[in-house]
Amino acid sequence: MRMAVFNQKGGVGKTTTVLNLAAALARDSAPALLVDLDPQAHLSAVHGKALGEAHNSVFALYQDNRPLDDLAVAWDGVGRLIPAHAELIKVDSIFGKGPAILNRLSIGLQALEAAGGEDTVLIDCCPFLGVLSLNAIFAADRMLIPVSSDYLSLRGALQIEHTLKALEPVLKRRIERRYLLTRFDRRRKMSFDIQERMRRQFGAELCETVISENVAIAEAPAMSLDIFSHHPTSRGAQDYMALMGELRAARFI
Repeated sequence: MRMAVFNQKGGVGKTTTVLNLAAALARDSAPALLVDLDPQAHLSAVHGKALGEAHNSVFALYQDNRPLDDLAVAWDGVGRLIPAHAELIKVDSIFGKGPAILNRLSIGLQALEAAGGEDTVLIDCCPFLGVLSLNAIFAADRMLIPVSSDYLSLRGALQIEHTLKALEPVLKRRIERRYLLTRFDRRRKMSFDIQERMRRQFGAELCETVISENVAIAEAPAMSLDIFSHHPTSRGAQDYMALMGELRAARFI
């Protein structure tokens, strides 16, 4: 199963969700492969030791067609990571937008899976629609779309739905998806208003689990830790474990 975590709006918790969902899966004896497909490389930076030369990052998949298994690095308590590099920003301009490039990640993952790779792949996407995000969408079986609990993010969620529907004729399929409310503040009426609007718009595709606004979630990346390693009894850890349980029960991951 391959799941892309994507939103065209930044700051909604894509990287945080990839990291902590993977950590929850690892604690449930189902370690995942994480693919950092964002030139900002925030996920790779949290790893602490993954940032290095471009030829040892996912950029090498595009530049030299290197096998993904050669690029993966271990991540204790999380799984394995294929790191990003700032050179990824050049993918659109260097390699174009032909089918060979748009399907490069999918083909690379097929080879890795055939060699006995992880059952679950989580792809951390960049926050705009370009060749890299399209690679993730073309490769993914499913999409998880984090949406922070504010009105601008609600508008962004509607734009995402429009984008995905526009891609369906090209993909010749509908990507199964879930919308996840993040930065949910129970002290604010607005959070519940956004939740209700999302429920009316997306129905069962809105996750029942919400990710609360939580200091521990914000602190953990600065220490190169997932939420469970940093503060396993925090509300943030409880929320991500609940999300993992909800998605696994629905056979979404």
